[in-house]
Amino acid sequence: MIFEHQGVLISKDILDEYFVCSLALCKGACCEEGELGAPLEEEELGILQKNLEHILPFLPPEAVNQIRNQGFFERDPEGEPVTQTLGGRACVFAYKDAVGVWKCGIEKSWKQGQSHFRKPISCHLYPIRVNKLHTGEALHYHRWNICASACQPQGQGGIRLYQFVKDALIRRYGQNWYDELEEIASVLPDQG
Repeated sequence: MIFEHQGVLISKDILDEYFVCSLALCKGACCEEGELGAPLEEEELGILQKNLEHILPFLPPEAVNQIRNQGFFERDPEGEPVTQTLGGRACVFAYKDAVGVWKCGIEKSWKQGQSHFRKPISCHLYPIRVNKLHTGEALHYHRWNICASACQPQGQGGIRLYQFVKDALIRRYGQNWYDELEEIASVLPDQG
């Protein structure tokens, strides 16, 4: 089922499904797996460029090298910007922490007050993906086997998917939009 909220089409499973990221289990695989890097918004390109020198110190040397030589983004087959990857694997902005978990150098720079850009909205919203339409946007739950450990039922640590990405939804659409989404979630019947 799909419904419309303030011009945004939303797949109802975003309200119904339980999700909580388990980095201890998945090791941040979404930063490494896949055929392309993370989707970027056109306006994020300039923001990243402006903050790049504050982000580079948090990245591995091979990523810094690649960014300096090839840039930090490329275009996908549809012409949309995505982050570069190292050897077709990890995002150039990803690094492994001391226990082998992939993390975001952009976000680490932001958390340490070096950059004012938290991370690409596509990463912040994940596993929700945004599809651009002629009339607006559509949100859907991108199910990927690497996130299977994150689908925890309520009572086992899981919260509704829209609650898991609350900060990102507010960042994208605003507090009032999110508050109204919560009201919608409370009155729509559970499908599963």
